Amino acid sequence: MKRKVLFVYNPISGSRRLIPVLPIIERFINTDLYDYSVISTDHKGHATELAREYADKKYDAVIAVGGDGTVNEVGCGLIGTDTAMGIIPCGSGNGMARHLGIPIDPFKAVKWLNKSIITDIDYGTINGHPFFCTCGVGFDATVSETFSNSGSRGVLTYMESILLNIANYKDELYKLSFDNSSETFESFIVTCANADQWGNNAFIAPTASMQDGLMDVVVIHPFTPLDAPLLAFQLFNKQLDRNEKVTIRKCRRLTITREKEGPAHFDGDPIQLGKVIDIEMVPNGLKVLIPDKRRGI
Repeated sequence: MKRKVLFVYNPISGSRRLIPVLPIIERFINTDLYDYSVISTDHKGHATELAREYADKKYDAVIAVGGDGTVNEVGCGLIGTDTAMGIIPCGSGNGMARHLGIPIDPFKAVKWLNKSIITDIDYGTINGHPFFCTCGVGFDATVSETFSNSGSRGVLTYMESILLNIANYKDELYKLSFDNSSETFESFIVTCANADQWGNNAFIAPTASMQDGLMDVVVIHPFTPLDAPLLAFQLFNKQLDRNEKVTIRKCRRLTITREKEGPAHFDGDPIQLGKVIDIEMVPNGLKVLIPDKRRGI
C-alpha cells in the first residue's frame, strides 16, 4: 500500500526560495511508494494547521519544504501523533536537517525520502512553545529579533544583524535552576540545545542528542575580542565544549531567571518573554523521517 504524504511548501523560505523545489519533487519522488500532494503556505501558522489536519486524516508523513521556521510549524502540528515529519531543507540555517543527516541539496533531499526510515526524537518547550533544535536568551535572541524584522533572509542578512548588535550588546546575569541544582552566571549567550547546532554547521552544542531526553544548556561567558577567533573556530569545528569561556550542563528541566524581561528565541524565531522562563524536554514526542544510511542516497 502506498504511503500518503503531504508536502507543505513555504514559497518565501530562506535564501533558497528561487530553487525550483516543486519540479524536483514531481520528477524524483517515488510514486510507486508515495501518494502525495503539495500545499503552499500563505500565512504564519498555516503549516501547523495543515500538519494537524493531515495527521487527523491519518497521513503517513507531512514533509516541511522550507527553513527552520517551517520545520518548527510542521513539527508543532505533528507532536504526539503517528504522522512522521520529513524535511526538504530550503532555509538559511537548516539546523534540524543538518543534525538529522538530511542533505541540504534539495535534489538529494528528495531522493533520500525514497529510502527513509522513521525514528522518534525529543522536543522541548520554552514557556509552552515547542522547539526542536534550540532555544535561548542573550545575544543570539537579540540577533534573531533584528533578523526577523530585517525584511530579507539569508546568511548575509544574518551577519548584518550580528554586526548591528555586537558593539552595544551588554552581557546579562542569569540564574539557571537545573533539575537538582542551580548556578548563576554573567553570560553572553544561554542556549538550550536539543540539536547540536544552530544551523549552517555552527555547532553550539557538540554533544547534543535528540534521543537522550535531555537538553544541553550552553553558557558562553563574557569574552574579549582576543577570545573571539578561537570561539568562532571551535564553534564551526565541533570543539566549543573545549573552550574555557563555555560551560555546558545537561538536564531535563531548566528555569532561567533574569533581571528584566526581553527577547528569547526558539528555533530561530524571536519571542518576548518575562523574567522567568521555564524550559523542559519531552522524550520521544515526535516521529521523523531520516535517511537510511544503509541504503545510500
